[in-house]
Amino acid sequence: MATSKTYLLEKEEINELFTNLEKQYVLYAPVKISAGGRYQEQDSIMYKPIHTYQDIEFNERSTYSAKEVLTPITQTLFYFTDDEFTEAKLKQKKNIIIFARSCDINAIKIQDQIYLENGNIEDFFYKRVRNKVKFALMECSKEFDGCFCCSVGSNKTDHYSIAFSFEKEKAHIEVKDETFDHYFNSKKTSHYQISFPTENKLKVNFPVIENIDLANQLKKHPMWDEFENRCIACGACTIACSTCSCFETTDIVYTENPHIGERRRTYSSCMINGFDEMAGGNCFRKKNSEKYRYKILHKVYGHNARFQTGPMCVGCGRCSARCPQLISYPETLKKLCHAIKEIKQKKGV
Repeated sequence: MATSKTYLLEKEEINELFTNLEKQYVLYAPVKISAGGRYQEQDSIMYKPIHTYQDIEFNERSTYSAKEVLTPITQTLFYFTDDEFTEAKLKQKKNIIIFARSCDINAIKIQDQIYLENGNIEDFFYKRVRNKVKFALMECSKEFDGCFCCSVGSNKTDHYSIAFSFEKEKAHIEVKDETFDHYFNSKKTSHYQISFPTENKLKVNFPVIENIDLANQLKKHPMWDEFENRCIACGACTIACSTCSCFETTDIVYTENPHIGERRRTYSSCMINGFDEMAGGNCFRKKNSEKYRYKILHKVYGHNARFQTGPMCVGCGRCSARCPQLISYPETLKKLCHAIKEIKQKKGV
C-alpha cells in the first residue's frame, strides 16, 4: 500500500462517493431500525446495506456486530438429492465494504482464526465471503457504556483500507488502500489524523489462566454457583457477541419430495439447552451455571490455549448490554481474578 492520504468531504460529496463505490461494492454499516429493539419503542442498530451518508448510525454502538455480514444468522450450505449435492451459490456477486469500529475489526480477526486457521481445514462458505471484504474503519470519537477495548488491546487496528471520522455534515476520510485513490481525485485534502481510544472509564484486569490444571480447579470453584439462578441461559450474550461463532446444521427435507432438501447453518449458542446434547440424550452441561462457566472459561482460556493470541474478547460491552438479567461480564472477570488468586494462595504459589 502507498502512503495514506486524508480528505475532507462534505455530505453531498460523501453520497457521491457512496454512489460510485456501489458500482463495485455493497456497503454495510450500522443502521438504526426504529422501534426494532427489545422493548416497546426502543430502537435497534444492526448491520444493513446502506446507500447514503444519512443511513449510517455512527453516534451509537450497534446492537449486534458486523459478523452477521460474513456469517448470516441462517444460511444454506448446499442442496441435496438421493445421490448428489450442490453447493449453494453465493448470492452476493459484488465485493463488500464493511464500516466497523476498531474492536469489531479485531473481532473479525478472531472469526478468521476460528473459520480459517482451526487446524488444516478452512471453512469454504466463510472464506468465499471473507475474500470479498474490505474494511472501512469508523473512528470512535467517544466511548460507549460498558466498553473496555483498551484493556484487551482491541482499541487499535491497522487492518482497514479506508477510515472515516464522521461529523454531522462532513467526514474526514483516510485512504490507505491505493485501490480507492481514484475515487478522491480533485477532492480536498485534510491534515486530520484518525485517532483511536486510549483509555476507557471501565478498566478490566483480564484473568490469566496459565495451564489446564488451573482451569480445571476453576471449574470446581464455588464462584459459579450464584449464576445458577441469575443466568436464564437465553443465549442473548453470545448472539450479541462479536467473536462467538457457535452454529448448528440442520437438514431440511422438502415435503413435496422427501428425497431432496438442503442443509442449513444457523446461529446457536453454548448457553442454550440442547446445544451439547449427544446421542442418547446425554448432556455435558445441564445446569445454567455450568453453561455460563463454560462460556467464560472458553473466552478467557480455551481460545487462547488453541491459538495463543489472547482472550476471545474485544471489550465491546455488547454481552452485558444485552443480558436481560443484568449480568456484568467485567464483574464476572473480576470474580474470576479473585478465584485465581485464592487458588494460588492455597497452593502457596
